[in-house]
Amino acid sequence: MRGVSQVKDREKTADRLLKSSAKNSYDPEVDIDWDAPLVDGAPYIPLHRSSLYGTQLWEQLDHERRVELTKHEFASVASNGLWFEVLLMQMLLKQFYNSDPRTSHAQYALTEIADECRHSTMFAKAVDRVGAPAYGPVPLLHFGGRLLPTVLKGPSAFASILVAEEVLDRFQRDQMNDETVQPLVRMVNRIHVLEEARHVTYAREEVLRLMSKCSPAERAYHQYWTALVSFCICYSLVNPRLYAAVGLSPKQTHKIAWNNPNWQNTLTWGGEKIMGFLDEAGLIGKPGMFWWKKAYLIR
Repeated sequence: MRGVSQVKDREKTADRLLKSSAKNSYDPEVDIDWDAPLVDGAPYIPLHRSSLYGTQLWEQLDHERRVELTKHEFASVASNGLWFEVLLMQMLLKQFYNSDPRTSHAQYALTEIADECRHSTMFAKAVDRVGAPAYGPVPLLHFGGRLLPTVLKGPSAFASILVAEEVLDRFQRDQMNDETVQPLVRMVNRIHVLEEARHVTYAREEVLRLMSKCSPAERAYHQYWTALVSFCICYSLVNPRLYAAVGLSPKQTHKIAWNNPNWQNTLTWGGEKIMGFLDEAGLIGKPGMFWWKKAYLIR
């Protein structure tokens, strides 16, 4: 009976999310004015969220170079967000392949894939519009991304995507509510935040449902892989190559940024909401503790 009840609850949630998607979805092609001029001197992320904020290097940069740095940091985060979206779509398609397409749950998976296709296009257009490269993840992580849809399965797949989505969501809410940030960036973030709220609900329910069926060994497996992938997500947000755009050494500057207490605090702040949920779900444990701490998601 419990299994029947869970299926009904799952379908009820999917029905609600399908209706919400039909009423509250955006088309970035028409809902964003891509031809609007960028605001001269306005940062692309809040200055205090820059990876170098608070360091001696930051003090050496004038306002113009600080703004330029935030432009490339925005491009790095957005292009990594696109990479996360593509990995998520692969996992959702894999799940749909083994589902009954008549169910609302399976149909919502397709709806989410459609959302993520639009988001990926939106991120790509935003990076192009601000005039920065699509940095994406560092090469090793880009290669590892080819393996993730195979290695990640069940709750660790959904949990890893939740970390990416909810850390980015925290960053994006901060950006969209900061009136000093470029209007284009604020609109891109607003659309993503509104639509990702549905995806987070869907993924959180999947994590709880799947974790309830795990044996101790399976639980340890998912704890380890969720933590490792979460570290990769945090590490990839700022691609070292971006620092060259403001005349700084990529390798040396990235090391300074990763050891910057302000950036470490920003990562901890970004993960506050999702870490509480993962702990409640049983995904925080000894097998992954090294990676949680290395990512600064646990201090």
